Amino acid sequence: MNALEDMRVFQEVVDAGSFTAAAERVGTSKQLVSRRIAALEARLGVRLLNRTTRRLSPTPLGLAYLEHAREIVAAVDQAEMAICQQGGARPRGTLRVSAPMSFGTLHLGPVLPAFLADYPEVSVELDLSDRAVDLVGEGFDVALRIGAVAESTLVARRLGALRMVTCASPDYLQRAGTPHQPTQLREHACLLYGHGRTSQWHYLREGRALAVEVSGRLHANNGEVLVQAALAGHGLVHLPAFLLDDCLADGRLVPVLEVFEPAPIAMNALYPQHRQASLLVRAFVDFLVERFAPAHTS
Repeated sequence: MNALEDMRVFQEVVDAGSFTAAAERVGTSKQLVSRRIAALEARLGVRLLNRTTRRLSPTPLGLAYLEHAREIVAAVDQAEMAICQQGGARPRGTLRVSAPMSFGTLHLGPVLPAFLADYPEVSVELDLSDRAVDLVGEGFDVALRIGAVAESTLVARRLGALRMVTCASPDYLQRAGTPHQPTQLREHACLLYGHGRTSQWHYLREGRALAVEVSGRLHANNGEVLVQAALAGHGLVHLPAFLLDDCLADGRLVPVLEVFEPAPIAMNALYPQHRQASLLVRAFVDFLVERFAPAHTS
């Protein structure tokens, strides 16, 4: 078991990029983690980690060992989880979850009580933020993410596809004109989600994808801020429909380019590979899929 635990610790160190962060994840001291990795390297007779003052990174032999370690630990975890499930074991413990602010408030918050009722031995720590958290480094078990998944080290479960809408206030459209082609967006003030000088908005026309580069004076990592700016007449927004439905229904915002079918955007539940055998993580993600996948396809 010492070898297996050393494999677990080594995975945590590589994923977290430091002894300190890994120690927090496994619930021990930085010194103990450092000594265990040093002992592991001595036993194997090779150097597994490159050590700098800022970050740790695996050597080529460390990467090879990591690949084998992940397979072995995953196999052991899966075997234990299968036996626990057959024996009627129930999820327990604390689950740390990250979710986008607006989606978390409007959609995740209302269903969390049902999850807690289903699993009375589980506690949830929910962090609402529109930034892309570092799951491993910051100690999160699951993150809900809107948009493409860039991190190849994370497992993604699709919860659905969110319908996107491009719209503006009647006042803005009267002053600036209504775009009838996506390419005309380049001539408009666009309110941009995220950070950077420009952004791309995606559309579909008869099954063909079209990406248009847009720009504007306001960038924000919160959709509700952009909705308020659009209501004040400062430009066009391109956001998931759940943020805009009320404003569209009462005419405060007007949709444009509907014939071009703004391309839907994926909603995923993400978790680290080393957590995919966790009974608690599996239960929570399965709960999300059951609650959201049928509903959030529009």
